[in-house]
Amino acid sequence: MKALIPAAGLGTRFLPATKAQPKEMMLVVDRPAIQYVVEEGLASTADEVVIINSPYKTAIEDHFKPHPNLVKTLRARGKDDLAAKVEHVSSLNVSYVYQCDALGLGHAIYCAHEKTGDEPFFVLLGDVLVPDNNILPAMQAVSNEHGGASVIAAMPVPEDQVSRFGIIAGEPVSEGVWKVDSLVEKPSVDEAPSNLAVFGRYLLTPRVMELLAEAKPTVEGEIQLTDALDALLQEEEMYALIVDPEDGFDTGTVDTWIETNNILYQRRKAQKTCCPQ
Repeated sequence: MKALIPAAGLGTRFLPATKAQPKEMMLVVDRPAIQYVVEEGLASTADEVVIINSPYKTAIEDHFKPHPNLVKTLRARGKDDLAAKVEHVSSLNVSYVYQCDALGLGHAIYCAHEKTGDEPFFVLLGDVLVPDNNILPAMQAVSNEHGGASVIAAMPVPEDQVSRFGIIAGEPVSEGVWKVDSLVEKPSVDEAPSNLAVFGRYLLTPRVMELLAEAKPTVEGEIQLTDALDALLQEEEMYALIVDPEDGFDTGTVDTWIETNNILYQRRKAQKTCCPQ
């Protein structure tokens, strides 16, 4: 089973910072944002993380490559803890496919279809960080309870923010789990069927790849994942795991990136205070 991370975007919200540095490589406390996401993927039932990259964003791949000279230098200077961190990054099971044209999230995911084959797969959006790695296992449990159905993560948002997100329609079937009837992309407050926003984590059946193979560009001339999920709902059941806002963090804008850094830094300080190393 694979965990897919789309990472070929331009990062326009962070320009000019992302002119030469991929947004995914921007620091969150002590490591690049994408490292959190890769580690989360490998902490699940996935055996490999597949990054859907742009050929021009080589810094992402450089980050995960072995760097024996750096490790040797660090150890020679007695910095074994830093050497171990560098070795850890290069030990992560990461591979790459490429999205050469910006044709949408659905297209990015389909670029990895040869990797996923006929198995279910996770999709982890790089704007979302889950430092405790607890959402994917919970989604897998929901899928197992419902015959291997697709599961998406959803998080409650304030009413005045529903127009920023994809919103689920459906009804609760158990504590923290909804059966999804439809997905509404960025509705107005008056038209929103709930306040539950899709939150950057998906566990999808192989049928989604088949639907993406047939998908046509729609909004802004792009192939949308939401369109494939709407089509999937005509054939298969889908569920939503309702996520606690304290479990996941949005880094998709400058404001939320700064807020996430502040929260996670304070958590790190508290951990060091309680459990000094």
